[in-house]
Amino acid sequence: MKSPDSIQVNLLKAIKWDLLNKENRIFYIQFLIRNLPGRFGFELRRRHLHKNANHVGKNVVIHEGVRIRNIKMLTVGANVRIGVNNFFQAAGGIILSDNVLLGPDVKIWSANHIYKDLNRPIVEQGYKLDKVCIGKNVWIGSNSFILPGAKIGDNVIIAAGSVVLGKKIPTNIVIAGNPAVQIGKREERE
Repeated sequence: MKSPDSIQVNLLKAIKWDLLNKENRIFYIQFLIRNLPGRFGFELRRRHLHKNANHVGKNVVIHEGVRIRNIKMLTVGANVRIGVNNFFQAAGGIILSDNVLLGPDVKIWSANHIYKDLNRPIVEQGYKLDKVCIGKNVWIGSNSFILPGAKIGDNVIIAAGSVVLGKKIPTNIVIAGNPAVQIGKREERE
């Protein structure tokens, strides 16, 4: 049985090795700032995103609880609102265009497991990366899940709880469901 001192030394070594790796440092920073309240929390999360993401526009707001994997593959336009507890897997690339509004608990994935070979465990087959592009002025409702390869047009509203498959969604429509389908149109009013 290991002594408590050797266990503590091993833990300190693990932290040291984690912090020497830039990707791991980013995870530690995200963990520390993820749930900070108020303006201070908003500002720290915004600065972290600006420093580590591919590109970030002006007036971006990141609410509490947001988790981002592969942050360097995330592009965020101006006036974007990232909702409470959003979770992004950006390995394949995620683009959030200007004026995107994300409700609470939205998930956006740009990577998925490869599972074609029945003779090998799925965990050993790797990943397929497929960029997600979300157009301008899109509102994604709470608890929606955007899957790899989705290309969402401008001015789209996605109802709460929707699952958007990896396909092209035309502009100016309202979609809902699992899988999400068109339930309405957005039209200009005079």
